[in-house]
Amino acid sequence: MILGLVKRFSAESLASSILLFIAAVSAALIANSSFAPVYNEFLSHELHLRIGGFNLLSHGGHNLTMLEFINDGLMSIFFLSVGLEIKRELLVGELSSFRKAALPFIAACGGMLVPVFIYLFICPLDTVQGQGLAIPMATDIAFSLGVLSLLGKRVPVSLKIFLVAFAVVDDIGGILVIALYYTSHVSWVYLAVAAALYALLYIIGRCGVIDKLYYLLIGVVIWYLFLQSGIHSTIAGVLLAFVIPAKPLLNSAKYIEYIRTIIATFPEMDAKKQSIVLSNQQIAKLKAVESASDKVISPLQSLEDNLHGAVNFVILPLFAFVNAGVVFSGEGALVGDVSLAIALGLLLGKFIGIFSFTWLTIKSGLTQMPLGMNWKNIAGVSLLGGIGFTVSLFVANLSFRQHPELLNQAKFGVLSGTIIAGILGYCVLRMVLPKPKTH
Repeated sequence: MILGLVKRFSAESLASSILLFIAAVSAALIANSSFAPVYNEFLSHELHLRIGGFNLLSHGGHNLTMLEFINDGLMSIFFLSVGLEIKRELLVGELSSFRKAALPFIAACGGMLVPVFIYLFICPLDTVQGQGLAIPMATDIAFSLGVLSLLGKRVPVSLKIFLVAFAVVDDIGGILVIALYYTSHVSWVYLAVAAALYALLYIIGRCGVIDKLYYLLIGVVIWYLFLQSGIHSTIAGVLLAFVIPAKPLLNSAKYIEYIRTIIATFPEMDAKKQSIVLSNQQIAKLKAVESASDKVISPLQSLEDNLHGAVNFVILPLFAFVNAGVVFSGEGALVGDVSLAIALGLLLGKFIGIFSFTWLTIKSGLTQMPLGMNWKNIAGVSLLGGIGFTVSLFVANLSFRQHPELLNQAKFGVLSGTIIAGILGYCVLRMVLPKPKTH
């Protein structure tokens, strides 16, 4: 199952990575140009979606700004997509058994723990700077696979699977940190109503309801409840994924049998009539096929596929554009403890953590070296693990939204660490992977 995910990502990740890079560079250029006031006004512009006196896009009586809407609203869709991928991998993918999950899980743990230790060594926990300890934990799946796709067929499938699997575990770790570490005062009333709606969605899923519209509409209500509850609203998207049915109503074998029956009994066209005109019987048969096709794809897989393009080509570029605006001049130093801690965490911490924990796992005999992988290409992909970007910028905004100078440092640390890790990882893999065959 994860092989399909890898192929799909590999086909589109390079284009989406380029778009993300363009969005980030554009943000930095605009933030340091004469258009900076317009850019800042765009970020602080208030949004309204009113039904009478009720504004859906509000929090605690305050209207959401464009920046807050993208980070707290649209990114909830991104985290819903992440949650769907996690659920699928836990059910039938590379995280569905201990044997499959052991190596990427342990590698991901190392890739999360070592960067945190490096960060805390530079920025102690009892300081304001220490609030950003979780920033260098995550790996950006699309961006890292985008770099990997530059090497084409030279990359063994097992290496791609390993990268995606430990990045998915990274996402789980990042989600837990956001839920636990960045939670303010909790309103249990809102959470109780949200829990009741989750239970409702679970029940209707068990009853065979596969229409995604029900889940999305109630999901919007749950998102609003989380927005008011004190727990970050993006967690609503992750939890929503786990109540969306993962099993289709009709299995593929019965579907194929049904389709064959339809074909065998499909009314023939009258040769004297135009081929563009269908009889009522023919239309009914085709509609039956369409209905059966909807039932053979699970809501989870269908929604994941539907969200993929919007997330990678709209939501994430928008997120990069509003969050990557590093200001190179102004109040406060651009390079400081925060930027240094994040860059070193992504560059050294991720590499040391992923590589060393992978080495310990294999050398201890807990798992074997996957076919097609070796220590040289593991070193290269461990460097690619330092491509944090999306989730790192997201956590940076949560950590330092009240401290603009530190947030600016954090953005610079994320961007510089990501770029250097990506370049080094590409160069190492280019040197160690088998050369393409020449004819």
